[in-house]
Amino acid sequence: MSQLFINIKHLIKLCGILVLGFSIFSPAIADTIPDFTKFEAGTERKKEFFNYLLPLINNHNAATLKAREKISKWSQHHDNIGWIDHFQLENFLEVYQLDNFDTNDEKDWATLLRRVDVIPASLALAQAANESGWGTSRFAREGNNYYGQWCFKRGCGMVPNDRGTGDIHEVAVFNSPSDSIASYLRNINSHKAYKSLRKIRMSLRAAAKPVTGNELAKGLDKYSQRGQDYIKEIRSIIRHNNLQKYDYNYNNDSREYSPLFSH
Repeated sequence: MSQLFINIKHLIKLCGILVLGFSIFSPAIADTIPDFTKFEAGTERKKEFFNYLLPLINNHNAATLKAREKISKWSQHHDNIGWIDHFQLENFLEVYQLDNFDTNDEKDWATLLRRVDVIPASLALAQAANESGWGTSRFAREGNNYYGQWCFKRGCGMVPNDRGTGDIHEVAVFNSPSDSIASYLRNINSHKAYKSLRKIRMSLRAAAKPVTGNELAKGLDKYSQRGQDYIKEIRSIIRHNNLQKYDYNYNNDSREYSPLFSH
């Protein structure tokens, strides 16, 4: 009987992960991925690139805000979390890489909320443009990888032509651009390398200031070996392409958010 209970519990958790995972990390995607190499470099290609990726990024951010709202409610009533919500919480903890979580510890809830949060569209667009060559790179075209994300198991992705001797990393392959965006968001929101970015975002929220890509870019010094030069380039892309117009007022945690800047 105990083994049966364990199997049922595992099945329920798996179902919760599948349902929750779809709702958070797999928004509806366009049927056809544009071939950005067919558009003239410059204004035309940029327009198509932003038009394609922006709805995907916004969908992921909206789903993340929905999850954040749920977690915030749980944190306020942590003594009364239902069993379905409990399994959903376990999924969040797995996705956002939080171990030894204590539902009675306010600090643990605060840490989770720091991770389950939006990445402004301006930043996600600028990094995608930079890392994928506006969607024309080999890894974007053949592997739907728009953020230069690596994996470390043999055969997990595509081997870079310039990979050094003794290196084992590959460039990850995704089923869709939406999956690449989801992985990028999880990486930024959970990896220790971007802890400073999350602190910047938390400070902006605490001060009721806009959470913008230009501000969060300051926490990307470990995203590239280029460090501060990489940050300057990302902020330059945001500025020169007026991407800040795609950022929203996320401070009220509402899914009905409004633009920070007029278009």
